Amino acid sequence: SGEKRVISGKIEFFKDQVQMLHPDHIVELKKANEIQTVEAIYPLTTGLTFKPLIKAIKGTLEILPELNEWQDSAWLNKNAWPSWRKALLQVHNPKEISELLPNAPARERLAYDELLADQLALSIVRLSEKRKVGRSVGPKGTLLRNAISSFPYKLTNSQENALEEILIDMKKPIRMLRMLQGDVGSGKTIVAFLAMLRAVENGTQAALMVPTEILARQHFQTILTPSEKLGVKVAILTGQEKRKSRDRVLQDLKNGAISIVIGTHALFQKDVIFNDLALTVVDEQHRFGVHQRLMLADKGSAADMLVMTATPIPRTLMLCAYSDLDSSRLLEKPKNRKPVETRVVPLSKIDQVIERLKQALKGDAQVFWVCPLIEESELINLAAATSREDDLKQHFPAQVGLIHGQMKSAEKQRVMKSFLERRIKILVSTTVIEVGVDIPHANIMVIEHAERFGLSQIHQLRGRVGRGQTSSACLLL
Repeated sequence: SGEKRVISGKIEFFKDQVQMLHPDHIVELKKANEIQTVEAIYPLTTGLTFKPLIKAIKGTLEILPELNEWQDSAWLNKNAWPSWRKALLQVHNPKEISELLPNAPARERLAYDELLADQLALSIVRLSEKRKVGRSVGPKGTLLRNAISSFPYKLTNSQENALEEILIDMKKPIRMLRMLQGDVGSGKTIVAFLAMLRAVENGTQAALMVPTEILARQHFQTILTPSEKLGVKVAILTGQEKRKSRDRVLQDLKNGAISIVIGTHALFQKDVIFNDLALTVVDEQHRFGVHQRLMLADKGSAADMLVMTATPIPRTLMLCAYSDLDSSRLLEKPKNRKPVETRVVPLSKIDQVIERLKQALKGDAQVFWVCPLIEESELINLAAATSREDDLKQHFPAQVGLIHGQMKSAEKQRVMKSFLERRIKILVSTTVIEVGVDIPHANIMVIEHAERFGLSQIHQLRGRVGRGQTSSACLLL
């Protein structure tokens, strides 16, 4: 009592009184210079507070080594960049606000290090993968030609060009590493299917790996009918298959009876052995790590690899981020597809949205309603799929279904089948329906708390509608 202290923290006002509820620092006058005028702020998570994190970071900075310089000295001098160690110390202990700007020398230095290391690593991967001797999978038989002529539609120019690039790569005696990038609904699956048929008509096998079980089953249904007409045996393998069914698939993959297999992460497990895997296709490749992709490819002898993504990537960024891959792009959608009208609507107008849906459902509309959580959380006040389902059932009796990742496989399939057959009109879900789900007559997408989703997620979710020939809408609440 009576002594003086210097305190530092967030100043607030309460009934015109200045107060500081939680000071960050309380020090004696002689130690006032220990309080930094500019402090680094770090993101926290549940259970982690600021002081122990700061203590850990300070302890780490004290034992940072002085690494040998790997940047060109003339380049360092030109940019006036500090050494790696000094740069790290500066960004964690800024003296001025200007030192926090993206173009501050210390931050620029570290960002450049990171980008250069990334590019060098990708270059090493590219060299090591490209040097691997592949196998020439050229035109043998008429399977591919018969499939194209059997389709009730003509391939788009982009599909024809992408397929040609893939087939040329497959014919080369070096291993194919190619990315197929195309917007949602541009027909990537058909291109991949035709590439897999090229492998099959050469007496080899092909595998298609996807991130979710729902997507695996959908691809399986899409490919099954044309495959049966062509006499090609297709199977599905996910973590949900029953023991007998799984054992039969594993046996048929090993003896070569199955030509094409579609599955999830279950495909690269140790007990999955192929007779002769020549082509691996990975859909929504950003959901898998590089090692996961290669684990599947390594189940074949120098198997070619095709990875697919619907996330829009500018060509310059694609060359930087995926320099280990050649690229093909689908730049057009099948004819008669109409653009999806996208609107941002405040959550306060949710009652109006429900009234509009009542009018839409009197017609032939079907609705996806996506929520960020499965169940109500005390910590996060967000719409939950379960409570939203209950609420919508009050307005639309016997017309609402629910699907999420924690449901059992059979239940998910039952709900999706009901939606596909139009027995339910509104499907409430989490992002489990984000990729690949193809319900052509669904034409309204409502994304609740859209601010909680990333840009590529919103893009993917919006791509679930507008796949038929009716006008479609996407509402971002």
